[in-house]
Amino acid sequence: MLDKSPNNSDHILEFQGVSKRYGQHLALADVSVAIRPGVTGLLGPNGSGKSTLIKAILGLVKIDTGSGHVLGYPWPLQTRTIRDKVGYLPEDDCYILGLQGIESVQMMARLSGIEKTEALRRAHEVLDFCDVGQERYRNVETYSTGMRQKLKFAQAIVHDPPMIILDEPTTGLDPAQREEFLDRIAALSNIHGKSVILSTHILHDVQQVCDSVVILANGRVRLADSLSNLQRPARAGLHLQVIDHADRLSRELNLLGFQSQPINAQLLQVWELSDRSRSEIWRASSQCGVLIQRMEESKTSLEQTFLEIVSGPQNANS
Repeated sequence: MLDKSPNNSDHILEFQGVSKRYGQHLALADVSVAIRPGVTGLLGPNGSGKSTLIKAILGLVKIDTGSGHVLGYPWPLQTRTIRDKVGYLPEDDCYILGLQGIESVQMMARLSGIEKTEALRRAHEVLDFCDVGQERYRNVETYSTGMRQKLKFAQAIVHDPPMIILDEPTTGLDPAQREEFLDRIAALSNIHGKSVILSTHILHDVQQVCDSVVILANGRVRLADSLSNLQRPARAGLHLQVIDHADRLSRELNLLGFQSQPINAQLLQVWELSDRSRSEIWRASSQCGVLIQRMEESKTSLEQTFLEIVSGPQNANS
């Protein structure tokens, strides 16, 4: 008999050996990955398999091989149950012409099995959360790009799912709208305890809100790790931001036994550190007349890591 109760794994998603082929194209190739609660960034170039993986999670495409669990439920055996417990914001627009925004969100709540009056209450609640004011009473086809993204977000969370999948949610938004959207994602995780999978090509969004990162390339998982681990440099060091003349401070530090390298006129990196390094660096800046604006621990750029993975020899030979 099929076990319909969730297991007790501390992962929201676990896949083993998942493959999917469209004709001669291998969209997913032996994907094995485990994702913990929190906000996870799903990264990859076009054609990497991100969309296929999302559709597979939701049971919208039938996989060729593989198994796993989503929210503790056996996958793909219980994709209907899983789909009821996942909120999904698709990349493409999805609305019915002629409906008001409030009606559109209420309809999604009703489709999730929520009673009519409660569905209306929840629709107003999530539209407030998404900062949709009187626009909720306008027909959805009159909405701007930013308003449509807010509408899709409200539709995705109106049934209070424990897990939410967002596919390119900030595409087409201006900088202010993007920051507001990211703040809402962070609030869902940090305040409301939701787990979020954020599929995007915008690395800034991942760096701002994600706890962990999964990188796909050519249908394969190239990397899955916490964001803090990914940004940890191979060598401990400091980044110094100065007013100008980073090369002058670099020469002074090298004379003192440090290893330093200017990145540009206002930024340099310093290695060969000791317990006294920071005080010695400040003293050196005073001696050579270069004012330090900021001193912080070195981090590996997520962009650098991403480019190394998707353009590396393993990917090239796939």
